[in-house]
Amino acid sequence: MRLGEVVVDIAPLRARGPFRLVFATQAISMVGTHLTSVAASVQIYTLTGSSVRVGLMSLALGLSLLVGLLAGGLLADRVDRRRIVLVTRAVTAVVIAGLAVNAALSEPQVWFVYVAAVLAGAASGLGGPALMAATPSLVAPGQLAAAGALITLTAQLGAVLGPSLAGLIAAGPGVAVCFAVDAAVYVVGLALLAPLPAMPPDPAGERQRPMRAMAEGLRFLRGSQVVAGLLLIDVCAVVFAMPYALFPELGTEHFGGGPSTVGLLYTAPAVGSLCGALTSGWTGRVHHTGRALIGAVALWGVAVTCFGLSPGLWLALAFLALAGFGDTASEILRRALLQHHTPDRLQGRVGSLWLAQATAGPSVGNLEAGLVARALGSSAGAAVLGGLVCLAGVATLAVAMPGLRRATLQGPPATEDRPPAPVEATD
Repeated sequence: MRLGEVVVDIAPLRARGPFRLVFATQAISMVGTHLTSVAASVQIYTLTGSSVRVGLMSLALGLSLLVGLLAGGLLADRVDRRRIVLVTRAVTAVVIAGLAVNAALSEPQVWFVYVAAVLAGAASGLGGPALMAATPSLVAPGQLAAAGALITLTAQLGAVLGPSLAGLIAAGPGVAVCFAVDAAVYVVGLALLAPLPAMPPDPAGERQRPMRAMAEGLRFLRGSQVVAGLLLIDVCAVVFAMPYALFPELGTEHFGGGPSTVGLLYTAPAVGSLCGALTSGWTGRVHHTGRALIGAVALWGVAVTCFGLSPGLWLALAFLALAGFGDTASEILRRALLQHHTPDRLQGRVGSLWLAQATAGPSVGNLEAGLVARALGSSAGAAVLGGLVCLAGVATLAVAMPGLRRATLQGPPATEDRPPAPVEATD
């Protein structure tokens, strides 16, 4: 295999102008999002001295984001997607600018940070499914995996650069500058996305009532082994084998380190994920995409199991990096298969479920890992058990859902995965 077939495929950036605009916007937005996230946490703690208050702010943001995603999925199939993206990003820019103004006051108001978190989360949630649903229309059919890999790469780079940059700015000019920079990033993003073509919804979708539209999306999931399997196989990884909540105890008790050791545990999967994104060229060329996805999720389960069994820190870090690699490969393949096997009129609703699961799943998984560790009296044992349960779930789905095993990005979706007849429109 040639090097050009392994490194991240940039063909979507060369071939389509509109996707280049989305990529550039996502690249700068991911950094800006971390600026605001870190700055808001620092500001809340500085003003209140309470980690609980910081956690409540994160909870408010997460809940509003989740609600926004579910509502945004319906909206993305009923309203011009370009308009949704532009309006929600404009609202977010105003909210973050308000955070900058509040932070610059002599006495910043804590309540305003909470309100802003709710508004920003809701706006981001409403716009997220529309932007995701727009991607298949902006790239060639055979480039969905490559486009997904590029979007994933922007998230990984943002996760690496954003927090560090936020810390430097917060320690220097202050958190108000963090907010101001992110607001400016959103304005630049609006300018970049403005030239996107209009993306009107299917006329029948416009006339559907929300409950019927939601029911149609659920019927499609029941009728598609591929799309339902994509959501279920992710549950195996993020709910049953999510080890992040175990890192503080493992770093200090199991590996006998301190905060720096815990930091290494959190960093290792991110390094693996970045490597996975940079070497993702194969994801768009593999013929048996479903089997490759099953293998990627199984790799996550094996790596987490071996992490829990690791006697030394460096071996544990190596397995966590391997887990991050598998996670990124899985994300790229799942995103591409979901978009390939979902009709355009349902992209918003199905995509919102995928995004909502990605938002809520890790939180549930970390809670589950903590509870299992308490029950077993061992965080390492909880990691091992979680990895084994993940592998059992993957094996069960691979056997029970042959449509998922046979899924591919080559050619049109399989007949059995085509959508059911449209629901009769209502006035």
